Amino acid sequence: MAVYKAIRNPNRCPSHPGALIADILTDVDKSKVEITKLLGISRQQLYDILAERKPVSPQIAVRIAKLFGGSTESWLRLQAAHDAWHAERSVDVSKIKPLPKGLPEIKTPI
Repeated sequence: MAVYKAIRNPNRCPSHPGALIADILTDVDKSKVEITKLLGISRQQLYDILAERKPVSPQIAVRIAKLFGGSTESWLRLQAAHDAWHAERSVDVSKIKPLPKGLPEIKTPI
């Protein structure tokens, strides 16, 4: 079986979890008010997430994972990818100089 590497356009912002939730809500036979009650959050909190004005916090990710499926980590990874994409484009790092070569390289877990 052939293995294909997923290629994502680096200029395209990763989806906010709110966009995915909005897609899910179109297929669910429940109102947004009912969803907020099931999640145990305020209507404003849900509307802010759907409008991509607020991030999905770890506490909300636990609730979303329980209600809609997926893992807490997957919902948080969606949020982290969205946040990192914006940070890479908005944070000024021009005055930060990399450490000199020869220092031990920091390995990040995969």
